[in-house]
Amino acid sequence: MKKITVHFVSSDDENTLSVQASEGDNLLTVAQIHDQPLEGTCEGQMACSTCHVIVEAADFDKLPAATEMEEDMLDLAAGARRTSRLACQITLTREFDGLTVHLPSESHNMQII
Repeated sequence: MKKITVHFVSSDDENTLSVQASEGDNLLTVAQIHDQPLEGTCEGQMACSTCHVIVEAADFDKLPAATEMEEDMLDLAAGARRTSRLACQITLTREFDGLTVHLPSESHNMQII
């Protein structure tokens, strides 16, 4: 199975963590495994926006379009932008190798003390 590189850029844009994931992995799960501050309160059920990420503009058009339900959740996300997505709704495929996502400054994982 092909490994996919994902780049997580910190909310202050000063640090980038590059990780390896497998095709079919969920971006939220990959972020949490690598201690990124995405809470995912609803555990990927698309009932919150605590896994909100900002996708690098060059990568955004590679993703399938957000569903209406995801768009509704993004309307509630603090600091949402045109290239915002919910990490729980991104399943990694070969086309996403090198995907770069920025963690919003409003992102705080309350499960990590």
